[in-house]
Amino acid sequence: MGLEEEIDELEEEISNTPYNKSTEQHIGRLKAKLAEKKEKLQNRSSSGGGHGYAVEKSGDATVALVGFPSVGKSSLINAMTNADSDVGEYEFTTLNVNPGMLQYNGANIQMLDVPGLIEGAADGRGGGREVLSVVRTADLIVFVLSVFEIDQYERLREELYNNKVRLDTTPPNLTISKKGKGGIRVTTSDDVSLDDATVADVLRQYGYVNADVTVRGDLSIDELVDGVMDNRVYLPSLVTVNKADLIDEEYLETVHANLRDHDIDPEDAVFISAKEEKGLDALAEEIWEALGLIRIYMDKPGRGPDYEEPLILRSGQTVGDACRKLGGELEDRFKFARVSGPSAKHDEQQVGKDHELADEDVLRIVARK
Repeated sequence: MGLEEEIDELEEEISNTPYNKSTEQHIGRLKAKLAEKKEKLQNRSSSGGGHGYAVEKSGDATVALVGFPSVGKSSLINAMTNADSDVGEYEFTTLNVNPGMLQYNGANIQMLDVPGLIEGAADGRGGGREVLSVVRTADLIVFVLSVFEIDQYERLREELYNNKVRLDTTPPNLTISKKGKGGIRVTTSDDVSLDDATVADVLRQYGYVNADVTVRGDLSIDELVDGVMDNRVYLPSLVTVNKADLIDEEYLETVHANLRDHDIDPEDAVFISAKEEKGLDALAEEIWEALGLIRIYMDKPGRGPDYEEPLILRSGQTVGDACRKLGGELEDRFKFARVSGPSAKHDEQQVGKDHELADEDVLRIVARK
C-alpha cells in the first residue's frame, strides 16, 4: 500500500470515529500518524526536482497576495507598487513571482504577486508547492477574492493549512525536553482538557520515549500535533474583495452574507477595484496595521528629527532593536537614549535599550565615542 492510500485510510478512519473522551487517545494517535505520513509524502514529492520561485526578501516587510487565478492580483500589485506584472483576462497569466514595493508611511513594503493557487496546490498541482514555499516566507497574507467568488476563501485557507501555514493564531504553548530515562511525564495547566495519555501517545508517535512535556492552554489535538512537529508557520492575514466596481447596491447584501458565511465580518474586508484603482489607500492602511509597523523619527545631531525617512520597526520593539537595525557599532557603543512621543512619560525622557517604542516616537541615541 502506498503513502497516498495510507493517508486516505487514516483520513477515513478519523472522519468515521466520533470524538469523545473515550476515543480521544485513539484519534490523537491517528492524527499524529496522518501528519507524519503527509510530511513524508510532501518531502518525497519535493525531492523530485523542479524549479522553485526564488524571491529575495527586501524592504521593511513582505506581503503575499494569495488568490485563485484571474482574481486581479496582477492589476492590484501594478496599481499599488512599482511592479510590472503581466495582466490578462485568462487564467495562469502570472507564471513567476513578481515582487513590487509599496511605499507607505515611510515604509518599503514588498508585495509578492504569486501565481494563482489552484485546488491541490499543497500536493503539487500547478506548481503549487513552489508557490506556497514563497508564501511561507511572507510577514502577512492578503487574500484577494473576486466579489463574485467569495467561496474561494475557504479553499485557499485549506491549501495554506495543508502546507503548514497557520493563520491568525499563535504557536501552541508547548515545551518538550528529552531525558535519559523515566518515560514521558506530562505537566499541564488547569485549562488543558486533553488527557495526559493522549499527549504522551502523540509524542510516542514521533519517537519520544523519555521526555518531560509541558502543555499550557486548551490545545486541540491538531494544535498539539503542530506543536510537536514544530515546523508550522504562523502568519496574520486580511481579506480584500476585488472587482467591487462591477456590483450594484442590490447585490452588495448578498456579498456581505457570503462573507459572513465564511466568518468574515464585512466591516473587516477591504472592498477595492484594482482596475479602477479604488479603495487602494484603505487597503494600504489595513496592510500597515496588520503588519504592526511603527515609525520612529531619528533625532540627528544638529539637524533635528528626520520626519521624511523614519526608521521602521514592529510594534513591541525596543530602543535596542532600533540600534540593531541602524547597524554598525551603535549597539556596542550605546550609552543611553532620549525619547519624546507616545511611549515617553515626558519629552526627552532618558531611557535604556529595553524601552519599548511606539509609533511616531522621536528617538535620539547617545553613544560612546
